[in-house]
Amino acid sequence: MSHRNRISPVAVCGVQLLVAVAFTAGWFLLPSGDRHRIQAELTAARPMAEVQISNTIPVAPKSLYNDPEVISDEDLALVLHAILPRFSHQELKPNFVEHALRAWGSEIEFTNDELISGPGMTDYLLDTGSYIASWGTDSDPILKPNDDSGIYVRWASDSSASVHHDHMLASLAEAGVTLDRPVFTPARQTTLREIFAESLRDFRLDERETEWSAMAFASYLAPQHTSNWKNSQGRHISFDRMATRLMRSHKQKGVCLGIHRVYSLMMLVRLDNEYGDLISDSTRDEIMEFLADVRQLIIDAQDENGSWPPNWPDGVDAVANRDPNEERYRRVIATGHHLEWLAIAPLELHPPREDIIRAAQWIVQNVRDTPQDAIESKYTFYSHVGNALALWRQTTPAEFWQTWRESHPDAELFPEPETEVTDE
Repeated sequence: MSHRNRISPVAVCGVQLLVAVAFTAGWFLLPSGDRHRIQAELTAARPMAEVQISNTIPVAPKSLYNDPEVISDEDLALVLHAILPRFSHQELKPNFVEHALRAWGSEIEFTNDELISGPGMTDYLLDTGSYIASWGTDSDPILKPNDDSGIYVRWASDSSASVHHDHMLASLAEAGVTLDRPVFTPARQTTLREIFAESLRDFRLDERETEWSAMAFASYLAPQHTSNWKNSQGRHISFDRMATRLMRSHKQKGVCLGIHRVYSLMMLVRLDNEYGDLISDSTRDEIMEFLADVRQLIIDAQDENGSWPPNWPDGVDAVANRDPNEERYRRVIATGHHLEWLAIAPLELHPPREDIIRAAQWIVQNVRDTPQDAIESKYTFYSHVGNALALWRQTTPAEFWQTWRESHPDAELFPEPETEVTDE
């Protein structure tokens, strides 16, 4: 029998080695997004977003003003006392905790045991054990690991969930929580970076709510000068496109009477001022034009008493179009949120200074006249009031409250109003 046509084992190994080398070279020549998609198809998992996350410390725009005529020390103390986190530990609403955390920060330590301190609020959101201790084992956890490379935050309208997409992440960023912060789920221990990475790959430009995604992404990505990336679908995402999405449609569309996207847009401009490379010059011009239009609308819509109405985008027609069944807390939303974005806005976007002062006076009087239990039932809206007014003194609720309590150790607590305020 002839052995001339038999291929030697050495030759077979040589061919296999060449194929392996060629495959390896070809693999690493592929764009990283294509490699992620191939891996996802082979493992039945969604690919991660095509972006490197090198920064861990979030950033936020600082207040530009310290104006005691807008809010005095005594009035700011009154408002902050009203939004102290007096939450029951049983069935604790994540939405309330997120709002309290963004206002008070992750490090504040209250001496009163009836208040939840910053570390406790952070633990509640990022440690499933703390969450289960509040809601019990029958409740669906708020942190849901998807696979080996991401954790999804459950958001829904029920009180056991985070109410808005990426609101938890944005609140943690505003509270100063770093991406290397440990996160605990029943499946594994990881870090906040995995929640952030999941949000980056999960984001879609056609989502109904993009306000908090823009804030969270900018907070962590601005310092590393990352302005664009690809999501898990291979779609190109950029802050330019996110800004365009935020400016689209009628101004009243969006969360919190359309004003939260105004804050998000102002934040993008401010962070671009500080770090650069976040948005293009043309997008900046569009944002500033959009915000200048908002400025004129709130000048025209402001009520004689200083408050801004829920239908503020109606401008000069706001009074004529007022809803006769309007609930008073909706003016708290509008007035508090407008004061908040104006505190980080340049003077060119401000209404006349007396309009800002009248708005602040109205909101302080509202807090003074409203029973504490009514404020606590609408805590999320009043938390924005506290944060906004602290910004107008170029401070934070935590910094001011701790300093004020140290300098007023014997101060009386603020009395409750004798009767509930009406809408008249």
